[in-house]
Amino acid sequence: MNAERDDDIDQSSAPLIDHLIELRSRLMWALAGFFVAFLVCFFFAKQIFNLLVIPFQWATQWAGLDADKVDLIYTAPQEFFFTQIKLAMFGGLVLAFPVIAMQVYKFVAPGLYRNERRAFMPFLIASPILFLIGAALVYFFFTPMVMWFFLSMQQVGPDNTVQISLLPKVSEYLGLIMTLILSFGLVFQLPVVTTLMVRVGLLTSTGLADKRKYAIVAAFVAAAILTPPDPVSQIGLALPTILLYEIAIWAARMVERQREKEKTAQDETDEADQPTA
Repeated sequence: MNAERDDDIDQSSAPLIDHLIELRSRLMWALAGFFVAFLVCFFFAKQIFNLLVIPFQWATQWAGLDADKVDLIYTAPQEFFFTQIKLAMFGGLVLAFPVIAMQVYKFVAPGLYRNERRAFMPFLIASPILFLIGAALVYFFFTPMVMWFFLSMQQVGPDNTVQISLLPKVSEYLGLIMTLILSFGLVFQLPVVTTLMVRVGLLTSTGLADKRKYAIVAAFVAAAILTPPDPVSQIGLALPTILLYEIAIWAARMVERQREKEKTAQDETDEADQPTA
């Protein structure tokens, strides 16, 4: 067993210059993937932005307003152009994430043992899936809820009161939905991060369970920092975070059970390999 592990290390060892060349190659592939995705997203920037406006239209319907009269404005000549660039960068990063993650894995993989590579692959697959789940939750539920909350503050009607209407800027609306998507996407990585830390021995399921009350407070604090200053989005982020923390505890217990089974099987193998007197 030790000989096989030594062989793995010998096969993965390389001079420093080779590692630097490999790092440059991986960075170039990652940047190339991002650049191509950026160009595609910039070409379709208006269509993508119109797609992101759909939750706003749903919110206007929930508020009893005409969804066909949704207006967004920009107050500087260059504002919408830079908004499209920002949108293309965000979309390019999302589209290129599998390429970037694969390049990171290919750079790190030679320094890992075979069993570590096999253990790392499920997390490489789970991470973008969890991010997309968080983004979908934002798009289909929380963005309409947040916009409905803001629309409910409007003052409209046929009476003599002053009309106060919501006319969001394109840059501010994009910033809002990007903040929500990034916040939920990162929070949904919690089970992946904690499970990896349990695998390397930095955390335990018992330690995570003991820190549950602190995690609940931290969830609400993080939600207050990461989301806009409204109770809907803050509570909407804090509650899934707490649920994901419980899932992380369950996943940590599963990892520890699996590790215990592997250790027991290895001990039995070592005992069987020992010569009998």
